[in-house]
Amino acid sequence: MRLTSEYVSNSNVDGQESDEESVTDVIAKKLPEIDSSAVKKKTSQLKKFLGRKMESAVNKAKSLAHEVSHRHREEKDVFEDDAPAHDTMQYVKIKTAHSHKGPHEFDNLMYVQEITGEHTGPIWCMKFSGCGRLLATAGQDHVLRVWVLKQAFNYFLDIRTKCNADIKVSPTPSQESLVSQHSGQSGEDLGSLDPNDDGSAPFMPKPFCVYTGHTADMLDISWSKNYFLLTSSMDKTVRLWHISRKECLCIFQHMDFVTAITFHPKDDRYFISGALDGKLRLWSIPDKRVVLWNEVGGQPNLITAANFCQNGKFTVVGTYDGRCIFYETEQLKYFTQINVRSTRGKNAKGRKITGIEPLPGEDKVLITSNDSRIRLYDLRDLNLSCKYKGYSNMSSQIRAGFSHDGKFIVAGSENQCIYIWKTHHDYSKFSSARRDRNLYWEGVKAHSAVVTCAVFAPHPELVFSFIEQQQEILSKSGEQEQQQHPQQQQPHQTSQNKDSGTTNKGYVLVSADFNGCIKVFLKKEKPKHSSLPASALV
Repeated sequence: MRLTSEYVSNSNVDGQESDEESVTDVIAKKLPEIDSSAVKKKTSQLKKFLGRKMESAVNKAKSLAHEVSHRHREEKDVFEDDAPAHDTMQYVKIKTAHSHKGPHEFDNLMYVQEITGEHTGPIWCMKFSGCGRLLATAGQDHVLRVWVLKQAFNYFLDIRTKCNADIKVSPTPSQESLVSQHSGQSGEDLGSLDPNDDGSAPFMPKPFCVYTGHTADMLDISWSKNYFLLTSSMDKTVRLWHISRKECLCIFQHMDFVTAITFHPKDDRYFISGALDGKLRLWSIPDKRVVLWNEVGGQPNLITAANFCQNGKFTVVGTYDGRCIFYETEQLKYFTQINVRSTRGKNAKGRKITGIEPLPGEDKVLITSNDSRIRLYDLRDLNLSCKYKGYSNMSSQIRAGFSHDGKFIVAGSENQCIYIWKTHHDYSKFSSARRDRNLYWEGVKAHSAVVTCAVFAPHPELVFSFIEQQQEILSKSGEQEQQQHPQQQQPHQTSQNKDSGTTNKGYVLVSADFNGCIKVFLKKEKPKHSSLPASALV
């Protein structure tokens, strides 16, 4: 648009007069032997030629500006006719890219739970435990909260009760959660604390653990296999927790904001941390010290993301200027690097790396950056396998992640939406599509603020089995009512129960936003050869 205004301003009357005078002066100086009539003739011809070129350039610029504006308006307005969902237990309307004609994978996405009133301000990070029964969230309010699935509540409560019975005094107790204060209550009693919960919401309405201790925004979370937690913060520390304890177990001091932490996938006695001081550190938890470290070269050398890949063989860090650097984990020696940027255009300059995620079962790594692009790289040759576009991530710490089976990629967005892509799209249906570009997203306007986090549950079958158990309880109570009131019998109830045991597959999606709101969605595979109402699919 700026170029267009320049073209237009140069094509006005005053501009033409000034151009005419300058051209006349040049020709008069260069060709003094030519008379004035010849100069005027030459000038007139040159004016006409320049005028045609200028008009063509203006038309092209206007056309380009109109196309860019129209395209931006389409992307901006694609969700505007859909208000954020507020009533749980309902299907949500999805939107898709204009080029994505179907079939759509998440057109039966159901909104089942909302958790508000706990976090104050944005949630910056959210991670499931490896078992899929616990979810940790943290952000601007300096507080770590751990949520538990309803069917696992009593199990983890027993672990915490036994551990606390062995420890008479806690040296530095943190704020206890409502669950801890009401440890005598059962999971069903605590579930009833939410008046809007009809029994189908998968998570307990209150956090299982609430930990305080950090004095600034928390930026990253990592789970170990045996329920230890690491949190990093802008207070320049990493803290270690365990769900059986009420206090912080250890503090690891850094020189600057700690932006990324990850437990070693093979030996969780070790973890890596990346900070804005440019140093990658490998820590030993038993020794409470740095075992190995390396410093990122270049300026700026700010580390903004870090993770392990190939089951711990390599450590990968992302930088503020768009570099993805690989180190051999054994000695933290430099191995290679990828410049995460486009070959041309506005994204030719690298932007901040916000997330690094290895693809389960494959030698590939997913990299999220602040140019609103998600890129999948092949670690065997470091070539770009695919670029995913559609969402907005220009200044946030949004990071993309995989579903439990690696078939889908999910990310939040600055336009209040959740975006989902197929990891490996079936390009045979789109003859004109490039294999290294994936524009076929599906999304839902899930929140009323920036969606800062969106993750798939690693074990969705836990949630679906719980819902099926709830259905069985409801069906039994319904059968008892039918025996007492046979005239009110429902003819389709038996068939629904039969089908419910055969559809225990799907996806569980959890998202969080800038206002501290957490929402849970279910995507259950559609039953074959049956058309069931919404109540039968949840």
